Amino acid sequence: MNHIAPGARAGIYHYDEIDRQFVAERVEQFRKQVERRLSGELTEEEFKPIRLMNGLYLQLHAYMLRIAVPYGVMSATQLRKLSAIGRKYDRGYGHFTTRQNLQYNWIKLEDTPAILHELAEVDMHALQTSGNCVRNVTTDPFVGAARDEVVDGRVYAEILRQWTTMHPEFTYLPRKFKIAISGAESDRAAVRIHDVGLLARRNEKGEPGFSFYVGGGLGRSPFVGKLVREWVAQEDFVAYLEAILRVYNQYGRRDNIYKARIKILVHELGLEKFTQEVEEEFARLRGPKYRLDPEVVEAIRQHFAPPPLEELPDHSDALERAKAADPAFANWVAVNVAEHKAPGYAIATVSLKPAGGIPGDATCDQMDLVADLAERYSFGELRVTHVQNLVLAHVKKDDLYDLWKQLDAAELGSANAGLIGDIIACPGLDYCALANARSIPLAQAISARFADPVRQRTIGELGIKISGCINACGHHHVGAIGILGVDKKGTEYYQITVGGDPTLTTAIGDILGPAVTETEAVDAIEAIVDVYLANRSDEGERFIDTLRRVGHAPFKERIYAAD
Repeated sequence: MNHIAPGARAGIYHYDEIDRQFVAERVEQFRKQVERRLSGELTEEEFKPIRLMNGLYLQLHAYMLRIAVPYGVMSATQLRKLSAIGRKYDRGYGHFTTRQNLQYNWIKLEDTPAILHELAEVDMHALQTSGNCVRNVTTDPFVGAARDEVVDGRVYAEILRQWTTMHPEFTYLPRKFKIAISGAESDRAAVRIHDVGLLARRNEKGEPGFSFYVGGGLGRSPFVGKLVREWVAQEDFVAYLEAILRVYNQYGRRDNIYKARIKILVHELGLEKFTQEVEEEFARLRGPKYRLDPEVVEAIRQHFAPPPLEELPDHSDALERAKAADPAFANWVAVNVAEHKAPGYAIATVSLKPAGGIPGDATCDQMDLVADLAERYSFGELRVTHVQNLVLAHVKKDDLYDLWKQLDAAELGSANAGLIGDIIACPGLDYCALANARSIPLAQAISARFADPVRQRTIGELGIKISGCINACGHHHVGAIGILGVDKKGTEYYQITVGGDPTLTTAIGDILGPAVTETEAVDAIEAIVDVYLANRSDEGERFIDTLRRVGHAPFKERIYAAD
């Protein structure tokens, strides 16, 4: 096969000297603070806000370090560095998260300055991956490649990265603040479950602009984001977001951590009053100072120029022959491969969900392999998805079979993207000090129960999302089937919800009934699937559509009949 020419690269934002100097200075500042903590000069209480602003958490068994992957895009070189750090300072693996970041779960405090120094060598850091600030801006993992793309969200996500990094007014917000951008007809970024969700569109003149949704979020009180403004022109993009953040900073509650998110402010003020406050602030800000200069946008856009794609026919004889000869590969193509905007190319999802595996985990050997494959087949670039998988966005159709064989040999070739085996799960009580129950063993048990790829295809699109506590890091509220770990007198139980939806038709799932044990939970999921298959109108009707049509009663009756 004809692979990528040496040196050919996809567009990735590269730091300039200002970026590098800033990150280097922060590393040295944190090094000194770590020394003070280790010497006892700082107490844990005094050190906590400092370490959190540098992505360092103290979990049940060790420190956890969260690495920023801005808008989920990184180079093969950066992934190799993450692998090297995992080998040297952790236990030989990393965990990819629902914010398109990576976490190390077994870090020693004294090693963190050295880790941050090594990250800086490849233009990476851990800044603002925790704390009450603007967190990593996420976007569509198919960005720049998807056939249904209207606007390249990376450009505006990078603008927000530069604007929000250490912004003096928004470094100590009432609570953390999460932004997502989608620039395609399909929402692959779950924009309406974010503090601010942006849908990028073009008007009749072809000019880019944004619909602003505000007040989404999961956790203890789940809300779907509400439309605050239908159209904000590109030049007003920063000004309008600044207005939202200023209103939140002024009125957001700091007296109660459980009521401090912007979703509570929108709910308590009411959409009309909140919008009025934002519009008034926007009117004060609007003008030359906050106008987004088209030249700035274009300069950043140049960083994300399309890779040097070849002119190819859309049909690939090699691909069709391989599919005919290898049913397992054909199944993977049908499930994990999406249409590319360029003829002859495809978008490949690399599943981090092997049967019985831990969702989002990748060994250092696997990371090295994906880095190699990214260079060989996808212009040295890859993406992290908010559903804890990886994406190679620019693969020739002729190369898909070679790619899949190497992935499959490393347990990265599962054909389950969007299916029941593509489970989202937080680290849960195995790691997290906030969790009430373990998420990982339950995810593994469900994954093993539905390991058969043919069965998964028969069931069709069905997302399971598991959280170990009410903070909902596993996005259980918007799972077609959601599972929440709860503690009942020291025993782990699991509450099941159905009907969640993270797409443009966003919905919060409904509790199906009383919580069940771990063993009962796996059987309950199978029962739900059986009821769905028995009631769907045809093989093309999705679980979520069957549920909406027949209601909850058949599912409740099947699971709780014995009670």
